This record gives sequence, structure tokens and C-alpha cells, in this order.
Amino acid sequence: MQLEEAEKRLGETERKLAHLRSRGNAVPSTKVSENGVKVKEERRSCSPTPTKTGVHSRNGKPEQRPQLVIPAVNPKPFVPVKMEETDSRSIPTHSKSAVKEKGHRISREHEGSETQSKGTKRKFEQREHKDLIQMVCSSSSPRTVNCQTSNHIPSQHKRKLRSLALCPTNDQLFVTSALDGLVNLWEIQARGDRSSASHLSTADCASTKNRRWPEDIAWHPHGGSVFTVYSADGGDSQIAVLNLNKAKEKKRVTFFEDKPHVKGIINSITFMPWEDVCFMTGGSDHAVVHWTERNGEDCWKPKVLHRSMHSSAVMGVAGMQQKQMVVSVGADKRIIGFDLQTGRADYKHQIESKCMSVLPNPCDFNLFMVQTSTPERQLRLFDIRLRRTEIHEFGWKQESSESQSALINQAWSPDGFYLTSGSADPMIHIFDIRFNSKKPSQSIKAHQKRVFKAAWHHSLPLLISISSDLNIGIHKIV
Repeated sequence: MQLEEAEKRLGETERKLAHLRSRGNAVPSTKVSENGVKVKEERRSCSPTPTKTGVHSRNGKPEQRPQLVIPAVNPKPFVPVKMEETDSRSIPTHSKSAVKEKGHRISREHEGSETQSKGTKRKFEQREHKDLIQMVCSSSSPRTVNCQTSNHIPSQHKRKLRSLALCPTNDQLFVTSALDGLVNLWEIQARGDRSSASHLSTADCASTKNRRWPEDIAWHPHGGSVFTVYSADGGDSQIAVLNLNKAKEKKRVTFFEDKPHVKGIINSITFMPWEDVCFMTGGSDHAVVHWTERNGEDCWKPKVLHRSMHSSAVMGVAGMQQKQMVVSVGADKRIIGFDLQTGRADYKHQIESKCMSVLPNPCDFNLFMVQTSTPERQLRLFDIRLRRTEIHEFGWKQESSESQSALINQAWSPDGFYLTSGSADPMIHIFDIRFNSKKPSQSIKAHQKRVFKAAWHHSLPLLISISSDLNIGIHKIV
């Protein structure tokens, strides 16, 4: 009897073991991307809460997200397609082609669907508020950034560069614009200690009537297009969109028919960090205009948010993450925080200097920076919760010019602790907000002429800069 029971238990154990082995050896399902490449789909946790370490295993312990393997269809080189999962499906977020004549194709997410692109997920699921304000001016010594190697690449522009913008969904891509009216698309080549960038395509984005260059540019949050702004003078086009998914160059640039700004240069365009995709423009006509997408491709509806709250040109606009508030700064020295829900300005402040631009912190949703025209006090930090209170200021002394140009821009590091700024000198200035000093924590000679901007890469240890020497700088941080 005992022998029979033992044999019975042994048989049950063997069946369970065989069942577990069959589950562990299940073949992953496959999906086919837009370009016909079969992509392995790994089973992932369906937990709605994102984690930094990846998904959870069956025993509750975190484990690394499995690497997606994409076999090449042809023997020629291929670029990995990054995957993003929504519900039980996986879709490719990017599809790239290095053929210049056909343009650089980036997959477009369908509007109105539940599927969100990688850039949108980064904004709404993975960004968490971190209280950095309590750490401002908390240290007597700066934490420096070790920037050892630099590589300078000809920008392929014939006139001075104006703008630099990194793609929000594909960490390998960025665009530059210049006074020649061209917008160039670049792909980062991260190769050991000496990174570089390859030129992928060029689009003529000069305005149709007066052939004006783009004053400012901004990526669409889904990553498939770049928006440009111009001037309201002479009845010219005010907004255009460069669709990177379209093959023929003549059809890639679409100019909007609506012209809500009434005069002067449109100084700023910024997409808001909210779930409903929209962008704001600020112009020399004192106006801030709210643009929302209509039904149909590249069709946007403008609405003037306010035109009388500034008494001079609006130089910069930005959106706060924690609520639908649009912060605008102007040459009238005013800082206005307009709440879209209430339809009124909940934040008003006026400083002693002209305001050039505004830039919210990527981690602390209450912290934002304003660039001013005061030498050695160019950058100011504010808490949106505090009225008329400046929590820190810093700046630099310029050797080649005493005036502060609105063409000089700043950028936050991904961790929110550092600010980089260009300069009329050939320097990149880096500020540590924890350092209780008004001077830069360090300055790097990066170019031969003035530096307009130095942007931090989202995931690679790189700084990317543009300069009036017509070069793009790729600076390795170690």
C-alpha cells in the first residue's frame, strides 16, 4: 500500500514538473512592424505601475526588462527598433531610414487611440516629482561634471545656427536650424570615448513669402514632426510643421493658414507637458497663443490665451507639470502664470530686469528658471508656489560683450541638479543649483565663437552644443 501511494505521488510530481517546463519553454509570440521586420515579443508584467528596474518576476522581485532581438531582413546593417508595450501588444516606436532622398522616417502614433508613444510614456508614467528646492544652495562646494573629450562636426549650415532640439522619443536624433532657413536632422553615433553625429537629411523650412528663417523650433511629443515659428509681419506664414514621415521634401513642410499673432517676431514655441497634446507660442505682439490639434493631419486651431497681461514682447513660454499653468516671461520684466482651468493669472511677478526665456525643472515640478538681461545675474530660480520670491540667482561675466543676447539658451540636466548655458564667449557654463554661489560651478571652452546652447542628452553621457562658428559640439561626460 505504501509503495503504491509513493508511486502515485511520484507520478503527480513528474506531471507538475513537465507542466512547469512546458511553460518555461514557451516560444515568444511575434509582431510585425511597419517595415516588415519581425520583432520578438516578450511576456511582461501587466502592472500599471512603472518601475525603474523594469518588470516584476512571479515571486515579486524586480528583474531587468528582457532585451528585444530584431533579426535583419537583409544582410545590410539595421538599426534596432525600440519597443513599447500597451496592454498586451507591442508596437515599434521608431522606424528609421538613412536614405537622405527619401527622408528619415519616424513612425507616427495614431491620434485618438489608446496607444501612447515612448515620449508620452516618459512624460506621464515615468516622471515623478522630486523635491529639489530644499537642496538649492545647500552645499558650499560644487559637484563638477567631468567633461574630457569633445568632437566638433560641421553643421552643414551656411549661416549662423539658431536652434537645437533633441527628439523626445528617439534618443539618437536631434535637429538644428539656422539663418539659412534649413532644418537638419542628425543621428548620434556613440562610439567609445569619441562620440559623433551623422547628417541624415535637410529640409528647407524658410517661410513661403518673405523667406524668413525659423525663429524657434520644437519637436512634437510623439517625435514624428518638428514645428517652426516665424514672424507676423508682411502677411507671412507664422507656423510650419516638418513631417519627418513624408518621403518627398516638397510635401514634408506644411505652413499653417491661421495667423493669430498681429505683428513682430514670434519668439517662442513650446509643447505643453500634458496628456492632451497642445503647444503655446509667444510673440512680439504681447500675445500668448494656445494651439490645439483639430481632426486631420497637421491641422491646428489657435486661440489667444492673453494679449494684455504683458506690455512688451513675450520672449518665452512654458508649461508647468503639476497643473495646467502656462508661464510666460517678457521684455516688460513680468512673469505671468496663467491657469487654463480658471482662465486667469494665478501667478504674477515683476523683476528689475528684462526676461529672455523660461525653463521648468524636469524633476521638481514647482521649480523654474528665468533668464534675464542682467550681467552676472542672468539666471534666476523661482518656486511657483511662492509669490514674488526668488530662491536663487547666478550668472557669469562675459568678456566679449556686456549685453545679454536672447539667442543664448539654457538646458536642465535630466536629474534636475545642473543647468548649462551658452555665452557670448566660446564657453559652456555649468551651474549646480546645490552650490551656494552665484558663479558657475565650472566653465568649459567648447568652441571658437559664442555658444548658443548646450543640451544634455536624455540617456547618454553627452552634451550637445551649437555655436556661431558653424560647428556642432559633441562633448563626452565621464
